[in-house]
Amino acid sequence: MIIDTFQIRPHYGEVDQMGYVYHANYLAYCHQARNELLRKLNLDEVTLEGHHIILPVISFYIDYKKPAHFDELLTITTVIKELPKVRFNFEFEIRNKLSVLLVKATSTVVSVDIQTRSPKKIPEFMTNIFKVEFNDSTLLKSNNLSI
Repeated sequence: MIIDTFQIRPHYGEVDQMGYVYHANYLAYCHQARNELLRKLNLDEVTLEGHHIILPVISFYIDYKKPAHFDELLTITTVIKELPKVRFNFEFEIRNKLSVLLVKATSTVVSVDIQTRSPKKIPEFMTNIFKVEFNDSTLLKSNNLSI
């Protein structure tokens, strides 16, 4: 299991008239958290594109629990539970500074050849990175993590 955390504060323009973070912004927050996890693994989008790989999202599921507010510090925990092959999932939990669960989400991406736009098995260099991370990762010891 690979676990990462990312923090963000919603901007004023990201809230609606009720003072809540607009629902579509949570998708962008999860996308940013996913990219930050991949960046820490040296698998950022520029690197992947250099290897002729893109990772389009093929599904995104979100479960809203409670609203977030303007300038509230949010922590997004991102988890990859299984060694990726062609498709892989990112699971997300978004919590506020009191560790209250606000959102749970899952994003599925697929490895695609940048030229043919056809799905393909993730390249060996990615597999090697994920294997090292799965072997070296320590489980997050948090009673609040329900992913």
